[in-house]
Amino acid sequence: MDIYILKCSLALLISFAVSLYAIPPLITIALEKKLFDIPNPYKVHVDPIPRLGGLAIFVGFMVSLFLLGNLGQGIQQIIAGCVIIFFIGLKDDLIPISALKKFLGQLLAAGIVMFMGNIRITSFQGFLGIYELDSLNPGLSYILTFVTIIGITNAINLIDGIDGLAGTLIFLFSVTFGLVFLFHNKPYLSIVAFSLTGSVLAFLRFNIVNAKIFMGDTGSLLCGFLLSVLAIEFIELKHLGTNPMVAVSVLCLPLIDTIRVFSLRIYYGLSPFLPNRDHVYHRLLDAGFTHFFTTFLLSFFNLFVIAGAFYLSEQGNLTLLLFLIISHVILYLLVLLLRFKKLKELKI
Repeated sequence: MDIYILKCSLALLISFAVSLYAIPPLITIALEKKLFDIPNPYKVHVDPIPRLGGLAIFVGFMVSLFLLGNLGQGIQQIIAGCVIIFFIGLKDDLIPISALKKFLGQLLAAGIVMFMGNIRITSFQGFLGIYELDSLNPGLSYILTFVTIIGITNAINLIDGIDGLAGTLIFLFSVTFGLVFLFHNKPYLSIVAFSLTGSVLAFLRFNIVNAKIFMGDTGSLLCGFLLSVLAIEFIELKHLGTNPMVAVSVLCLPLIDTIRVFSLRIYYGLSPFLPNRDHVYHRLLDAGFTHFFTTFLLSFFNLFVIAGAFYLSEQGNLTLLLFLIISHVILYLLVLLLRFKKLKELKI
């Protein structure tokens, strides 16, 4: 175990150092070539900001993984998927591409890890009364895995809306998965998780306050894809503390907020993919809070849910589901109250 802890620590440090070194020249290049994220009515920044941060995250992650990772047990297929997602995101950051092309890229990456890496969800561990999926229908496992990869990848992409929020959540998620894999003697997965942790931590140095660079679609799609694969491997540990409801709880904020926003858009007769200012971070900013406080509050909330989920993991899926629902209802009621208070002050 000690050697695994050392390797995971080195993975974090190497990815951190590489990404930290890479970001300043990327900012310079972006400024010279005018590779900016341009403000629009749906975005919260008012000045053009370089958006090549995802390139630094990718480079730091890959260098660390190639130096310390075990390239067997599906890791090669994860790397192949990451490369595809990276180029799709980079192309979109440089020259915007259609949602269909991005979806096809994600479909290809998901197919590689599912069919070539055999990374898929095979059991629900009793959630909804379902255990082994292959015993019900062999195709069900692949469908559910595909939905998981696409859903988490895009949920992380959509939560990337204000300074520091996506990076802080990705840091929190990757540390959680890394520690669990280390505890369950899966060091090759821990190294993947901590390689991501280090590169994102370096990125946050330039993004969490008065952002100098954004991760762009390159970073958010890459991190979302990696977290989706780690979530699947987390579920496949098949332990009480790693059942599907715990995995959902770990990633709760981006997942629940995406479902809520899409549901609202459909309810009002709009396309679920139409951009607007309905995300929870928009509501907090509209209530008068800063980017930093909003990031702190939402990250602390997600951390609270993670801690609660692990504590309640042996109480059954129903208990976890109720905890998840109640905690989010309280969060959104609090956000509505704060926004109502702000509107009332403006009228006065």
